[in-house]
Amino acid sequence: MTAPNPLMLQEAREAPQVIARQLTENAGVVRALAQQLAQQPPAYAVTVARGSSDHACTALKYAIETQLGLPVASLGPSVHTLYGTRLNLQGALVLAVSQSGASPDVVENVRMAREGGALTVALVNVEHSDLAQEAEFVLPLRCGEERAVAATKSFLASLTAFLPVIAQVGANSALRGALEALPRVLNRALAQEQAATDLAERYRFADRLLVLARGLHFGVAQEAALKLKETCGIHAEAYSAAEFSHGPKRLLAEGVPLLGFAPADAAAGATAQAYADLRASGADLRTLGPQEGSNLTTPATGHALTDPVASALVFYLFAGHLALERGLNPDAPPLLSKVTRTR
Repeated sequence: MTAPNPLMLQEAREAPQVIARQLTENAGVVRALAQQLAQQPPAYAVTVARGSSDHACTALKYAIETQLGLPVASLGPSVHTLYGTRLNLQGALVLAVSQSGASPDVVENVRMAREGGALTVALVNVEHSDLAQEAEFVLPLRCGEERAVAATKSFLASLTAFLPVIAQVGANSALRGALEALPRVLNRALAQEQAATDLAERYRFADRLLVLARGLHFGVAQEAALKLKETCGIHAEAYSAAEFSHGPKRLLAEGVPLLGFAPADAAAGATAQAYADLRASGADLRTLGPQEGSNLTTPATGHALTDPVASALVFYLFAGHLALERGLNPDAPPLLSKVTRTR
């Protein structure tokens, strides 16, 4: 039995208010963290997360590397928690992302990193969680309670929470302006719900789907593939549009449809060419994003780092309605619960 207005969609629609609240209420900690990074620049950064939070870290990686020139790696939590290795993170910036702040492996890695001399920062929604207690700096997501099993507003808030720090450290007035305008732009993105529903009808009977993207949108593509599995029961995988021809393209011969994120940033030309080549090969490809001519065009936000936020929000509308089109309740995915605790 389907839910006519599932929590997943209700919470996604809260995104403009969440981001506005985050920008206002995090101003003090953003200033303090930016000053710390300016005074003691880290040699590199690592991220620690799982699930949707790890996909937000992919977006953060591209944001930090492209704007600050700081290399970013993803830390495997089990290296410490299962294999017992204490990594040398002296002088590193360690970013841990979690909605609940309750997963023991993420908490234990942040504890290890801080004890080893890293600057630790938690992007977390539950401000009194174990993770928040362990980190030196806490950037609250400011989502309020998120009840849907499939994260939406917390993922979007994870995409934006560190961006004001990047703007301050890099003296990036364009990014600062885009962030200030972002809640208004996200309200315009919500007006795309009917268009998202119309596109969802196209995939009603799909049992497989490949999601493509490049650069700043790749973390959103990873998140999209996860949400299609969680909420729609579709076997979906994310690939870089640059890597897809290195083997996965073989799946086109099996008639697997594609959903491509279409950016309007420095990756736009290369991505558009890759999609044109795929269509010439007979691919069933629809696109979503700020690039003009997309099947589902998302509003431009004024900066490459904030465009993926609008794309992710419109995708959530698409995924929620696709689940409903398939007769599923996206709030009740089989075998899943809100908080997953791993070691």
